[in-house]
Amino acid sequence: MHIDSIGPSSSTTPPARTPSAAPLRLPARLGQLLCLDDFEAAARRHLPPPVFAYISGGVERSESLQANRAAFADYAFIPRVMVDITKRTTAVTLLGSRYAAPFGLAPMGLCSLSGYNGDVVLARSAAAENIPMVMSGASLMRMEEVVAANPDAWFQAYLPADEASIVALVERVKAAGFRTLVITADTPVSGNRENMVRAGFSTPLRPSLGLAWHGITHPRWLFGNFLRTLAERGMPHFESAYAHRGAPILSQTAVREMGDRGHLNWDYFRTVRRIWPGPIILKGVLDARDARQAVDHGADGIIVSNHGGRQLDGAVAPMRVLPQVVAACPEVPVMIDSGIRRGSDVLKALALGARFVFVGRPFNYAASVAGEAGVRHAIALLQQEVSRNMALLGVNALSELDRSFLSEH
Repeated sequence: MHIDSIGPSSSTTPPARTPSAAPLRLPARLGQLLCLDDFEAAARRHLPPPVFAYISGGVERSESLQANRAAFADYAFIPRVMVDITKRTTAVTLLGSRYAAPFGLAPMGLCSLSGYNGDVVLARSAAAENIPMVMSGASLMRMEEVVAANPDAWFQAYLPADEASIVALVERVKAAGFRTLVITADTPVSGNRENMVRAGFSTPLRPSLGLAWHGITHPRWLFGNFLRTLAERGMPHFESAYAHRGAPILSQTAVREMGDRGHLNWDYFRTVRRIWPGPIILKGVLDARDARQAVDHGADGIIVSNHGGRQLDGAVAPMRVLPQVVAACPEVPVMIDSGIRRGSDVLKALALGARFVFVGRPFNYAASVAGEAGVRHAIALLQQEVSRNMALLGVNALSELDRSFLSEH
């Protein structure tokens, strides 16, 4: 399966843009961030425990969270040797755009709670490094502000509970200027995130002495993000889940207005397809039959995902079903997220037929500890790993990767 087979032909495909500016300088205290996992350790120290638990946690026994990482270890590389790899490139074509690397930033809700102006920081970083960024519908920032920072950003929607609200949201997303819409399909109800409750996290956050203490004992986060946000922007709200403003993030009484999505079905998808003019991606698919049905209903791409292990505990790791989904939907790009942390993970997913991958938590951590400089550094580290491992595999173009480069344990 060739990575570049979807989109314009090689004669018309634009070259991948190079980063638009020099990398920003990291604070000296963060000079030893050498891989994506290092950002998690730094964020654990930087963030109040309830906020870190929200980002890092899974559900129930965290079986799916752990399985996502374990799945990559089931594959070993079979490298080629004596290959001239001096002309290799990490660039890839996806949905008609040429990106500098085969990975993007997954949608992450509430990322402005962990890092100041988190969504805009992620959007600017992705634009600077020429990779896609997907804005979450569970954001604390207005979608119009995010797309202004990165006109090529994608928007990820949790479809509201009724058709009128769905149409109003989609029309707002369209008017804001987004061109690619991602619909998350695996949240008919919220997962059982009891570990976050035990850590003191809820949405909206409930004011308490414990929450105040966590803030006081993490002054860099308290003054650099939370109090700065209150002073400059006021109380954060769920700004982009609907056509209207949602609930505040900090409240004694407010209920998060995500709505009951249990009745959503393919009829609602058809409604969105009818009114949305650009590409639609369905995210949260694990069954090849659902993927096929999505394409038959007009989806332009699939993201194989178990929501990072945050919905149904015990759900299969996306890597284990990726080949079946790719086989079922050969005419559209099949992408994947959940558990990707290394360049080797990226290349294993591509060798199994994925056209692209998305990474979430590590970039959230990077934004929290070092803003745009941190995110751009994280992107550069992952891209360097992809390029280095391509060389060690004997690969010059990502389109050369296939199952022959892997041995399954």
